[in-house]
Amino acid sequence: MTSFSDHPQRYSIVNELHARPFPAIEVPGTAVYLAIKEPDDAANRDRSRDRRHLLDLLDRNGSAHPQPEATHFFGEIGRNQLKWESHTEFVTYSVFSKGVGTRPFDPAEAAVFPEDWLSQAPGKRLCSVLIRIEYMPEDEATALAQLEDWFVGESLAVSKVVDGAAIVAGDFRIDAAGHMRFAVFVRAGTSPRRIGRIVQRLCEVETYRAMSMLALPRVRHLNSRLNTLDPRLSDLVSALDGTERSAEAMLHDLLAISAELESLSVKYTFRFGATAAYEAIVNQRIEVMREIRLGGRQTFAEFMMRRYDPAMRTVKSAESRLRSMAERAARAAELLSTRVEVDRSAQNQKLLESMDRRADVQLRLQRTVEGLSTVAISYYAINLASYVIYPLTEAAGVSKGMGLAVLTPVVLLGVWLMVRRIRHHLD
Repeated sequence: MTSFSDHPQRYSIVNELHARPFPAIEVPGTAVYLAIKEPDDAANRDRSRDRRHLLDLLDRNGSAHPQPEATHFFGEIGRNQLKWESHTEFVTYSVFSKGVGTRPFDPAEAAVFPEDWLSQAPGKRLCSVLIRIEYMPEDEATALAQLEDWFVGESLAVSKVVDGAAIVAGDFRIDAAGHMRFAVFVRAGTSPRRIGRIVQRLCEVETYRAMSMLALPRVRHLNSRLNTLDPRLSDLVSALDGTERSAEAMLHDLLAISAELESLSVKYTFRFGATAAYEAIVNQRIEVMREIRLGGRQTFAEFMMRRYDPAMRTVKSAESRLRSMAERAARAAELLSTRVEVDRSAQNQKLLESMDRRADVQLRLQRTVEGLSTVAISYYAINLASYVIYPLTEAAGVSKGMGLAVLTPVVLLGVWLMVRRIRHHLD
């Protein structure tokens, strides 16, 4: 095997499977999570700015740097653990600390990200999450009572997850300090890696929920444009079988509508595709947590079904509507093209009929001209021939008039036969 060479990307694609390991979190502990995204064209952003921002944070704490061109990093900053990941449209920072504060969800816990460092971020804050990790109380009622104190009861989602290894809870609301909060009660004996997976999935649920819902404001703007174009397209299709407007004018309007629909499709295709992918991740992350209802409270899946799924259905409806209108415009273009072709065929038929009539008139005119030509040629021929026969008629004792009388029918017949032969040859 030593002489058998490897594919140049063999190790890189295998290492990608292990590129983003779950953190190992001790109990009690605190997780601070941050997602940063540029508002516009984030997929084509300058990723070197993300790296410089990360290195600035590491240098402030005297920490080691990641490898060049790395898209993830896991290391120490002070007494805390830092996990950094670069994604297609955003970057995330996760800091895991040992112990919990006396005050639940104290905004001071987020001070691991300095204010001046945050102000220099190459993007805007998309998610900011505080996660409090404690041991599970022996009595579930005690845990529920704590959650009622920490969160808004109307929107509180809580459930047992991962075969009862932990209780997770959150109300998906942003507090006065600008953070979203989740609580995790862990059963004694649960491994740090398993706790890390639970915390990571909570962060991913919030991040991909936010990313997928970015399409909702854009879809509302899209629907307003489609509401304007829809009646125009419907009126145009209804007028296809009428004669009030010319096909050229209708084609001009249809091209304008089709061009705008195509422009909207190009503008929104990436966001629609990204939203579908993010929604799938949200549902998958919730599914793998294997929720069990606790104390009659709504689970994360039920919360998403009531609050999140309607937004995603709105996005899907707009995508389907845009696609349907584009298809209607394409069918209208085909029908209009058929109408134009029929009109052109009718015009061509009339043109051919007109050409036939003109050819018939031309033929008649040609025959008339031929007759006149025969007379004219015969006249000149008789005049020329008269100079030849005058001496002969005098010698024969025939008068000049009698000679012309005899000569004229002969010349006329000869000229007529000559013209007829020429026409027959040309035909």
